[in-house]
Amino acid sequence: MLIFVPKETRPLETRVALVPAAAARLVKLGAQVGIESGAGMGAGHLDADYAAAGASIVSDRAAAIGSADFVLRVLPAAIDEIRLQKPGSLATGLMDPFDLRERIEAYAAAGVTTLCSELIPRTTIAQKMDVLSSQANLAGYVAVVTAAGQLDSILPMMMTPAGTISPAKVFIIGVGVAGLQAIATARRLGGRVEAFDTRPVVEEQVKSLGAKFVKINIGEVGQTEQGYARELTPEQVQLQRDGMAKVCAACDIVITTAKVFGRKAPILLTREMISGMRPGSIIVDLAAEGGGNVEGTVADQETVTDNGVRIIGWSALERRVPRHASQMFAANMVNLIEHFWDAGAKTFPLKLTDEIIKGCMLTHAGKIVHERFQNP
Repeated sequence: MLIFVPKETRPLETRVALVPAAAARLVKLGAQVGIESGAGMGAGHLDADYAAAGASIVSDRAAAIGSADFVLRVLPAAIDEIRLQKPGSLATGLMDPFDLRERIEAYAAAGVTTLCSELIPRTTIAQKMDVLSSQANLAGYVAVVTAAGQLDSILPMMMTPAGTISPAKVFIIGVGVAGLQAIATARRLGGRVEAFDTRPVVEEQVKSLGAKFVKINIGEVGQTEQGYARELTPEQVQLQRDGMAKVCAACDIVITTAKVFGRKAPILLTREMISGMRPGSIIVDLAAEGGGNVEGTVADQETVTDNGVRIIGWSALERRVPRHASQMFAANMVNLIEHFWDAGAKTFPLKLTDEIIKGCMLTHAGKIVHERFQNP
């Protein structure tokens, strides 16, 4: 089986779908691995590193895509490259199926089987393949470090001959994977951390990291089977905003983490709430790419409000630590392949009844097969 990794071409993207160590694992399985020349440069990996791992360095991108049995990417492919893949081949990576349906249709028309990384089931056995969690973990870390670098004060308390400096106050909204890492990072840097989530079940996790859980009574709220918070009613949203506004007004850093797969990100911080924050405070919006949790967020930009609050809307913050983001992404890719690998035939057999495959397969045999995407 020939596995090919093309260079990511979207502006600002620094990650690569396979790092040399991961490529070596696939070669050890018996796979042929091709890497487009320069694919790893953004993450600090030279062509020579891949060659030493047993991979072939490819300069003809189109030919390699056309001959590959399995194409691994970080970001969604362009339609013209989807059409290059041969019928019966496989593709995986982030595919953004809700917003890029035309590309899913192109995969089906090309006869390519697609395994969408965003749809990997959140089960114990599939945890090692969960790209969203691994990248969110890093995004939570980078959010705090970014805010600390922009803040006009320091995070930890300091007792000096010149006086005592109080610790910065940090408020994390949303206690998923990114939120938990943000809490842990802010605590390590010495901040005084508070966190809020609509799911009361996460309170113990917040406390275990040394942070305070903010309680806002918004009525009955549950979570989905995948562990995400359920969508709130308009009345619950307003109650939540009223409670959060008081906390934000006293904070130096606010980090919002509420992404909703397949829907526009919910607005958590309104302009009115931001107007109550002090000049020089920082907001990092981790949902900027999906429309933002903050009124005034502009994707991939920093915005300063009229009252001097800085809103950071950089998308995919994990790409700012590309070496480790690529390492984790690649590990997820290889774990998926190893889990199903047939050592005798040295292939990736499609076990159509397996819960992982059923959960993440978008297209197969010329059709869109995932029930959530069969109807436009």
